[in-house]
Amino acid sequence: MDNTWEGTKTDDMEEEVKKLERTLKGMKVDKKCNAYIGLLEEIKKWLKFLPLCGQLRDPSMRERHWDMIRAKVNNNFVIDENLKLSHIYDLELGKIADDVEEITDQANQEAKMEKTLNTIETFWVDIKFAFTQHKGSDVQMLRLDEENFEQLEEHQTQVNGMFSSRYLATFEDRCVKWQKALASISEVVLCAGEVQRNWSFLEQLFIHSAEVKKELPKESEQFVGIDSDVKRILKDAYSKQVALIYCTQEWVLPDLEKVDKQLSVCEKALLDFMDSKRRAFPRFHFVAQTDLLDILSNGNNPSKIMVHMPKIFQAIDTLELKEAGDDRPTALGIHSSVGKEFIDFSMPLKLERKVENYL
Repeated sequence: MDNTWEGTKTDDMEEEVKKLERTLKGMKVDKKCNAYIGLLEEIKKWLKFLPLCGQLRDPSMRERHWDMIRAKVNNNFVIDENLKLSHIYDLELGKIADDVEEITDQANQEAKMEKTLNTIETFWVDIKFAFTQHKGSDVQMLRLDEENFEQLEEHQTQVNGMFSSRYLATFEDRCVKWQKALASISEVVLCAGEVQRNWSFLEQLFIHSAEVKKELPKESEQFVGIDSDVKRILKDAYSKQVALIYCTQEWVLPDLEKVDKQLSVCEKALLDFMDSKRRAFPRFHFVAQTDLLDILSNGNNPSKIMVHMPKIFQAIDTLELKEAGDDRPTALGIHSSVGKEFIDFSMPLKLERKVENYL
């Protein structure tokens, strides 16, 4: 009983008390006498008390949990090196056994929650984007490594699960903070991926294709502003590097969503443009969308279109072209894709006007 609370080994004591109980029950004495009954009752008290002590000595017990115990026993004892086991015994914890178990269970659950939140915080404070240079330009395309994205999904599941805990209150603010932060990272990464795919696809047409600029002047003019916004957003990501810092900025997701909608409008205009070309030259229906875009974007440069000739015409490998410096070339004949046959045109054909016309 003179043991200090901090130095008490409750497991060892519990084993000793159990041995004492077995010894007492094995004694050949009058088991109805007051001495035997009194000893047995005292042993039972210790067998109920020591497991409660074991629970209270768990490292997960914090000062807030001890305050709950103090309130239950109406005693403002202090947990320090002077506290004796006898002081805890005098609290008669057996009378509030259910409360002790409830409080220690809360301490355990909160400790697990705190450990998970600390792990999440430690992980994301240093996680950086991976960047890839876009086609030799100074634009850096962002992405989150696959393993980090998988960890993101796992951490979101863990945090969302905490909201169903009956012991949420202590860490509610931290849980809400990380629920929002992880959701921001997920939404920004997904939206940025979509924006980058659409932008890199449309940029080569609306910025670098004279044919598309001529056919879609309004959308091409709008795309100049979109192009500037995308580069601004990606430049900030490259300067911030850390996913958590970048994605939790309030402006990032709204700006990405705005650009994504604008890109969708340009993409629809482009698809309508492609459909009009298919109607003008039905053989374009046989060509994949990416190939058709390459054809249309290089319509004023026939030599670059020759690689697609087998996809447009059956049995034609390419045309024999006679270059004319800065002027459009002249087609002299057809190279067949079957064998090595060459067929001269009855007269040379100047590849002028739009691609669907000279094809």
